[in-house]
Amino acid sequence: MGNWNIRNRTLKEQLAGSNEWDEFDATQEFRLILLGLGNFDIFHTEFDGKPFEGLTVRLFDPQTRLWTIYWADSNAVKLDDGKVGSFDGDVGEFFGREVVADKDVIVKFHWDKRNPKTPIYSRAFSADEGQTWEWNWYSDFSPR
Repeated sequence: MGNWNIRNRTLKEQLAGSNEWDEFDATQEFRLILLGLGNFDIFHTEFDGKPFEGLTVRLFDPQTRLWTIYWADSNAVKLDDGKVGSFDGDVGEFFGREVVADKDVIVKFHWDKRNPKTPIYSRAFSADEGQTWEWNWYSDFSPR
């Protein structure tokens, strides 16, 4: 919970064999909702001098013990279909599907909160049903 500074690194081109990266800073406000069964954050940055805002909503199902992570942003202005998964200790993996670069891909979110003061988020795509993964986004968090 709280306010975070985020250093992001993203591949310039996804699923194209690229190894060129963009780096940018962002901030995030994060809080619990629904009596602790959910949380949300608001992500703020700029791209090409234009403000960009994202919203993540995470909901926990106590029966299945799974989290679903939903994303919306100021470009698409709609919630995605969500990524579903769980934590094993302080490491979590969440999976879903998206169309990226005209390809149906599996999306993997990886959260590492072994150091709660500097959690790390990363994202990968697989265009071959999970045989190989392209890691294309890394976010390093620090308290604000």
